[in-house]
Amino acid sequence: MESAAGLKILLIIGGGIAAYKSCELVRLIRKNGGDVTCVLTEGGSHFVTPMTLAALSENPVHQTLWDLRNEVEMGHIQLSREADLIVVCPATANMLAKMAAGIADDLATTLLLATDTPVMAVPAMNVRMWSHAATQANVATLREAGVMVLQPDEGPMACGEYGAGRLPEPEAIWDAITRWVGGGAGLAPYPEPTTQDGYQPGPLGGRHVLVTAGPTHEPIDPVRYIANRSSGKQGFAIAAAAAGAGARVTLIAGPVELTTPAGVSRIDVQTAREMHQAVQSALPADVAVMTAAVADWRASDVIDQKLKKSAAAPPALRLEENPDILASLGASDMRPTLLIGFAAETENVLDNAQAKRMRKNADWIVANDVSGGVGQSVMGGADNRVHLVTERGIEDWPEMPKDRVAARLVERIAAAMENGND
Repeated sequence: MESAAGLKILLIIGGGIAAYKSCELVRLIRKNGGDVTCVLTEGGSHFVTPMTLAALSENPVHQTLWDLRNEVEMGHIQLSREADLIVVCPATANMLAKMAAGIADDLATTLLLATDTPVMAVPAMNVRMWSHAATQANVATLREAGVMVLQPDEGPMACGEYGAGRLPEPEAIWDAITRWVGGGAGLAPYPEPTTQDGYQPGPLGGRHVLVTAGPTHEPIDPVRYIANRSSGKQGFAIAAAAAGAGARVTLIAGPVELTTPAGVSRIDVQTAREMHQAVQSALPADVAVMTAAVADWRASDVIDQKLKKSAAAPPALRLEENPDILASLGASDMRPTLLIGFAAETENVLDNAQAKRMRKNADWIVANDVSGGVGQSVMGGADNRVHLVTERGIEDWPEMPKDRVAARLVERIAAAMENGND
């Protein structure tokens, strides 16, 4: 995580069950050198206490407009003007509605109306509340006004339902803060009004980017499976960079333990066939970046019970081919404008990558050498050294952290889309 030395954040904590995550966000801001002052709404106080927030932030916690000691000097105005960034987390459906309508009936909404400081809202609510037309209209209004509204995560909820509406993890929120304020991954230091259809501003604003990441697990029996060592880190970094550049991002992830990047819609799968189906369902897309290391084969017959050793020979494992996701996209009537595949090779890296680009009907192939031994391969590591193979030739990129590879690739994608996939 990047340093936030000297960054002043005003954190408004709304009244949702996800408010407990705001405590961890406060800790992350302080750990990385930032200063945070908390405004706790009445609803938020039912989930976290002022004492907890004061102890974590090392600053007073503000709750009411009617504090005579502060309001004699118009404290709500001062609070709204002293911060470098205001973060509303969690931003409930009610809070988003008030923000969009300009309602000022408590300390939090009053200071939001009185500020010219950049504002970031991190929604958290029930899936039906998030998808409701009124909420989506409020989000569109706020984005048009320049508020950075993050995309909620998808997953199980406290109410027992499943879908989009979960608060992103604090690490992902912090990542979004540092990228936004720092201007990384194609973002301006502060947001401009959004493009049409509620997309965020940036060089990929208005584009839908589809990313696959991680391995697939192909079951043999209840405890064994066929897989590879892909960590998913490069794909997740590309998804984060694309979201930072303003794209609507769908990330289809194999079984990995990675935090969903802020502003990214994530779909979890296990097998190659599940990933193939998820990719087809996510179309149409303007750009597809296929980083996933999909297992080429699966067991023909999955055994219901654990296979046992025998005194004879090991059991025969019959395999059949999995769907070729990249090739199917290349041949599809809904082929993305820019189709990018990855080639993890152990020999003849460039020759194999060039052949793969032609065979799969891909525009670009990002090739890397994964021939290092266990613990030495780029698979699972923090750095990567890649070659970008296009119709025009080969670009050899130096070794760099995977997030820098992602940022550079997204810059190339944005330039290509602007120039008509040139």
